[in-house]
Amino acid sequence: MTQGTVTQGTGPYAEVYRRSLADREAFWLDAAKAVDWVEEPTAALDGSEPPLYRWFPGGTLNTAYNALDRHVAGGRGDAAALVYDSAVTGTRATLTYAQLTDLVARFAGALAARGVGTGDRVVIYMPMVPEAVVAMLACARLGAVHSVVFGGFAPRELAARIRDARPRLIVTASGGIEPNRRVEYLPAVAEALGIAELPELPVLVKVRPGFAHQLEDYPGWEDYDAALRSAAPAACVPVAASHPLYVLYTSGTTGTPKGVQRDNGGHAVALAWTLKNLYGVGPGEVMWTASDVGWVVGHSYIVYGPLLAGATTVLYEGKPVGTPDAGAFWRVVADHRVKVLFTAPTALRAIRRADPEAELLAGYDISSLERLYAAGERLDPETYRWAGEKLEVPVIDHWWQTETGWAICGSPRGLEDLPLKAGSPSVPMPGYDLDILDGAGEPVASGEEGNIVLRLPLPPGTLTTLWHNDERYISSYLSAFPGCYATGDSGYRDADGYVFVMGRTDDIINVAGHRLSTGAIEAVLAGHPAVAECAVIGLKDTLKGQRAVGYVVLKAGAEVSEEALASELVALVRSQIGAVADFKQALVVDALPKTRSGKILRKTMRQIADGEAYTVPSTIEDPEVIERLVPVLRGA
Repeated sequence: MTQGTVTQGTGPYAEVYRRSLADREAFWLDAAKAVDWVEEPTAALDGSEPPLYRWFPGGTLNTAYNALDRHVAGGRGDAAALVYDSAVTGTRATLTYAQLTDLVARFAGALAARGVGTGDRVVIYMPMVPEAVVAMLACARLGAVHSVVFGGFAPRELAARIRDARPRLIVTASGGIEPNRRVEYLPAVAEALGIAELPELPVLVKVRPGFAHQLEDYPGWEDYDAALRSAAPAACVPVAASHPLYVLYTSGTTGTPKGVQRDNGGHAVALAWTLKNLYGVGPGEVMWTASDVGWVVGHSYIVYGPLLAGATTVLYEGKPVGTPDAGAFWRVVADHRVKVLFTAPTALRAIRRADPEAELLAGYDISSLERLYAAGERLDPETYRWAGEKLEVPVIDHWWQTETGWAICGSPRGLEDLPLKAGSPSVPMPGYDLDILDGAGEPVASGEEGNIVLRLPLPPGTLTTLWHNDERYISSYLSAFPGCYATGDSGYRDADGYVFVMGRTDDIINVAGHRLSTGAIEAVLAGHPAVAECAVIGLKDTLKGQRAVGYVVLKAGAEVSEEALASELVALVRSQIGAVADFKQALVVDALPKTRSGKILRKTMRQIADGEAYTVPSTIEDPEVIERLVPVLRGA
C-alpha cells in the first residue's frame, strides 16, 4: 500500500479516480466514446437544475442498438450473446448476437403493433427465461420504458407498480419454477389488474408447460410466441440521452414503492466503463451474474452490461443449492467457461452451509474462473475467506444500491489489482465523491463510523429521479445532508482509504449510550467454525435502551450444543468487540428471513421481537421462515 490513502496514491486507480472528480467533463466524455451515438453529446453534465442533474445533453442514441446491432454490424453476429441454463427444466440454449438481435427486433415489432411507442411503459413480470431479456431489449429498441417486476410478487404489490407506471401492456409467462413447486403467474396478474382497476390492459403470455392455469382461461390475452411469429422487425428508435430506459421499483418507508428512474445515455456509458475497468470483461468473454432480471443486478449485469461490452452473459434459472445440490454454481462455471461470477453473499453462505468443505467442487473444472464478485448485502469476513480459500480466486466485495445502478465502491480489476481487505468493498469508484459525516453533517475522522454520503452530482448511470416524483426523490435522498445523496448506510474509512459498510443506519444500536454496529457483531459471530450465517438485531431494553441478540444458522454437520455455542459466541464478542457490546444472547434458528435478493429482514425481525406492528415485505423469499421465527423472536 502506498503512503496515505489509496486515492492519494500514484497508481492507475488513484489517477483515474482523481480525474473523475477534478474534471468530470473530460473524464465522462472520454468514457462516452465506448458508446455509439446517433448525435454526439454537446457536454458531459447538464447542471442547470440542481439537485436534478442530467448527463450527456444533446446526445441521442439507442441502448438496444449498442447492446446488439452494433456487434452484428461489426462482424460478431456469430458470437455467443446469451447462454440460457435452466437447472429446473434441464434446458440449455445459446443465442448468438445475430439471433438475439432478430428476436428483439421482431418482438419490438409485436409491441409496436399493439400500440407501444416511445415513452410508453411496459410491465414485465417474468421468470428467468430468454423471453424476459428479449422483452426488456425490445422496449429499449422502441424507446419504450420497461418496468420489470420480480416474477411471483404478490398481486397487491404488482398492482401498486402497475398503478404507478401506467403501462400500455403487460408481458408475463405461465409461471416460475422453484425446486419444489411451481408459481402460477396468470391468476396473480389477473388479480393485480383488478386491484389496479385496469382489467382491460393487454397481456402477452409466454406459455410454459406444466402449469394449471392456461392462456385460454383468460379471454383477450395473447400468446407471446404467436405475436412474435406474426411480427415484422422494428427499427431502433433514437432517443435523448436523458430519456428514461427503465423504472425499477424499490421499497419505500411509507409503504408506497419508489420507482427508480434510469436514463439511456448515462446508463450505457457507466455500464460500458464498468465492464472493462471494474470487472475486466471484454468481447467474447463469459460473465455470469447469478441474480434475477427483476433486480437491479440483473438489469445491469445479466442484461445490459455484458451485451454493451460484446461479452457472453449467462441467464441461469436455478438456485445455489437444491437444483440439484450445492455444486450447482460450480457446474455452471465449468460448463460455460465462466470468467467472472457475480453473486450475493447469501448464495455463498447457502453453499457453505450445505457443503462446508466444498467437496462438490472437486467434480468440476472451474479453471476458467478468474474472479468472484459479491454484492447485495455485506460480505462477512468469514464467507469472504471461505470462498477465496475454496475457489482460489480473488473474492471481490463491492457495494451499490438499486438507486445507483452500479458499484459505489469496488476494486477495479481492469485498472489495477488493488489489495483486498476482508469486510471492505474497497474504494470509491470514479465519479462517486464519497464522504462520511456525523449527524450534524460534519466529516468524521478516519476509523470513525458515520453516515455514508455521496456529494452531488452523482455519476452517470445512477438514478436521475423517481418516476414522476421529483419531490419525493429530493425528500427521500437529498434532504438529510444538503448537497449530498444520503445512502442510508453507515460505515467508516480506514487509514488507507478503504470503505467499510457496516449496515443501514437503522442497524446501529445504542447500548447504554454506546453506538454499536450490528454488522461488526455479526462479523464476529460468522467467524465461529459452526456458524453458516447470522443476524444481529437490537431489542428494546428498559435499562440500557437496547441489547444485542444474535440469531445463527449452523453449518451442515456442525456438532455443538446450543448452550455451548452461545457461550462461545458471547466470549468471542467480548474478546473482539469488548464488554461494551453487552452481548449475552445467541439463539440457533433453522433459517433467517430474507428477500429474494438475499437481504436479511433485520428490521422485520426487530419489530416482531419488540412486539411492534409489522408487515412481511412482498420481497420475502419464504414467508414460512417468519412464521417459525415469531415465537423465537418474541421469546428473546
